[in-house]
Amino acid sequence: MQAPRIILIDPDKESRERLAEHLRQSGYSVTAEADPAEGAAQALSNPPAALLADLFMPGISGVQLCRLLRAEPATEQVPVVLRGPNTQRDRFWAERAGASGYVAKGDREDLLDLVLGGLVSGSVDDDFFFHISGENTIRDRVAAQLDQALFESVVSAEVRALSVLGEFGALFDLFSQFLRQVMDYRWVALATESPARVAIHSHPASRARAEAEVRAAFAWAGEREVLHVDAPEAPGAELGPPAMVYPIQLVNLEVGRLAIAPTRPLDHRDEALMSVVVRELGGPIRITSLVEEAQRLATVDPLTSLLNRRAFLRGLDLELERSRRHSYAMSVLLLDVDHFKKLNDGHGHAFGDIVLAAVGATLSRQLRKVDLVARWGGEEFVVGLSGTDSRGAEIVAERLRAAVEAMPLTSPGGDRVVVTASFGVAIWDRLEVRDQLLDRADRAMYDAKHAGRNRVRISESQPSGEVDTWRQSRRRP
Repeated sequence: MQAPRIILIDPDKESRERLAEHLRQSGYSVTAEADPAEGAAQALSNPPAALLADLFMPGISGVQLCRLLRAEPATEQVPVVLRGPNTQRDRFWAERAGASGYVAKGDREDLLDLVLGGLVSGSVDDDFFFHISGENTIRDRVAAQLDQALFESVVSAEVRALSVLGEFGALFDLFSQFLRQVMDYRWVALATESPARVAIHSHPASRARAEAEVRAAFAWAGEREVLHVDAPEAPGAELGPPAMVYPIQLVNLEVGRLAIAPTRPLDHRDEALMSVVVRELGGPIRITSLVEEAQRLATVDPLTSLLNRRAFLRGLDLELERSRRHSYAMSVLLLDVDHFKKLNDGHGHAFGDIVLAAVGATLSRQLRKVDLVARWGGEEFVVGLSGTDSRGAEIVAERLRAAVEAMPLTSPGGDRVVVTASFGVAIWDRLEVRDQLLDRADRAMYDAKHAGRNRVRISESQPSGEVDTWRQSRRRP
């Protein structure tokens, strides 16, 4: 039986000859080399049963050598044992490079234990391999490996940096800007299922076609939030190869999918790039989702899915500032569900929650996306109407009143329940502060209740300084 062949690379002549003789006496055929490039060439042209090398060598390190052999089909399964200082850091570095084992230099017993313990199982069929020789070829390949490792490191850092953004739209915007610098494509899309949304980066003139291709690539139908990010530099009408779809995972959890429509077939460098991107993108997506969910919980009323009071006030302050700067109208509506205590007492608190959720959904359906709508507290709701004057606010309030009254609600006993609400409307006077505006809407709402409920009342401007007096005297009729 032919003795298993081992390639030994050791720049130190005395150490090399001593270890080679020790291995031969242990029953191995040894090819000993001083130059790591020549040792690598020997391994690639005639793969051994194992390769032993120092972690630190002139010209080519053991780590670089190990990465080279792992990247080549001819030697990717050849066990590599590295020798070096007896430190945890060097052991870790060797392991991450793909070494099969690591021993402290000078410890022959550990070295033989590794070899005899099963690393060496014999040579592979030589017919599978091709001959590679020449020091320059080996050094070029090592340099290419280093370049690829540096490239992957830079790409990984760029993608991981997206984690700090905390918002899906911002994440995709910066991600698509980065990807556009390193790849050519007609469009790229990123989709998540929780929440159901997709962002698309394409030429503005190709939006409709890009969205249709994205839907086909992801094989989804129906409604979902779609964010378009324009890429004026992308090809506007050019066709190309079919889209490639990549699942994005974090550990074993699929957190999204990435699709790209290239302008030409992907080459091995493109595929290597996409592999790194897909591997690293899961973390930023997951972190962004968690941040968005935390922000949503902090700003959204859990029962109605509307803004909560604090978030509404923050949004109203911004709208009032825009109205002041651009001189456009701003209106606020406050509404209170009529006889809500009777609904709770007669049908139970669970039905009361159903009523509030239905009112919230009705308001959301009736209003524009630019409008602010929130649960003000209890059975009260508040609406901010941007760019809306007195006449427009009255029309909106009346439409909302009729929509609430028309809600198809059924009691636990199966009876039809009609729910109504009283509305107060206030148009912002630029001389008043936010709380005065809200106070006037509150007064108008209670005027509507005193007038018989299920109606709309418009507030007239009032002298400032009456807010505290009114709040202290406010009582439900």
